[in-house]
Amino acid sequence: MRPLAIIGPTGVGKSELALDVVERLGGAAEIVNADAMQLYRGMDIGTAKLPVERRRGIPHHQLDVLDVTQTATVARYQQAAVADIEAIQGRGAVPVVVGGSMLYIQSLLDNWTFPATDPAVRARWEQRLDEIGVAGLHAELACRDPAAAAVILPTDGRRTVRALEVIELTGQPFAASAPRIGAPRWGTVIIGLDCDTTVLDERLARRTELMFDQGLVEEVQTLAARGLRVGVTASRALGYAQVLAALDAGGTPQLLHEAQEQTFVGTRRYVRRQRSWFRRDHRVHWTDPTADDAVDDVVRAWRHVT
Repeated sequence: MRPLAIIGPTGVGKSELALDVVERLGGAAEIVNADAMQLYRGMDIGTAKLPVERRRGIPHHQLDVLDVTQTATVARYQQAAVADIEAIQGRGAVPVVVGGSMLYIQSLLDNWTFPATDPAVRARWEQRLDEIGVAGLHAELACRDPAAAAVILPTDGRRTVRALEVIELTGQPFAASAPRIGAPRWGTVIIGLDCDTTVLDERLARRTELMFDQGLVEEVQTLAARGLRVGVTASRALGYAQVLAALDAGGTPQLLHEAQEQTFVGTRRYVRRQRSWFRRDHRVHWTDPTADDAVDDVVRAWRHVT
């Protein structure tokens, strides 16, 4: 019951292809989400979360497990997802990990052991965050550790603080605490999906427009009433952060149009980071999801890996 991981940039079509692959395997498989923002209940439209009726009866794990006021962490995800994968294997089914959250995937497949924390050091960096803002602190991280800054969103103050804390405690770059790439845990076969940049940009533009047409603004308003603004991680998700800012500035049609454009631009920038991260992993078997034989290629790679 060797696991299969289907990874790649946002908008490339991982979720739908994973369903096709599971059906090709005869349905004896279950899906484990590896998208950090799909962990949140109610964050559906802006994360392109597959609704239950489109999951084809295939069990999905690590979806809707957090409230928007809770903080998503790599360590918590790792522990929960490992338990899911080993339980799926115990049922005689194939675990299929699907997502594009870089640190979450690496923590899972490479058994990342997380550095200790120091409350005093963290408090000092949190104070610095309050003083200069997330953009300023992220710039400081970029000076100290460009590689870490490249994979942490400039709007993610919590992870920026954590990276700086680890750097100070260990005296090494943040990535030095990550595991070295070796044999993936459980012998997992890693499939990367990617396609031509022009094609993906067009898909991202359509995806962003569809999200706003389907009611992303209304979704954000509903979640705001449940405490989205106080959420450390949920409130910074692409799309949600932009809509919240537009609503707080008055929520005019012009502001919401600008939020849509900012969401597209931010997503495209995030895709570049995902590609850079995933392409460094020599274990990934790459395939184009737009190809007619994409599902066959994935299944062949899973069956014939040495």
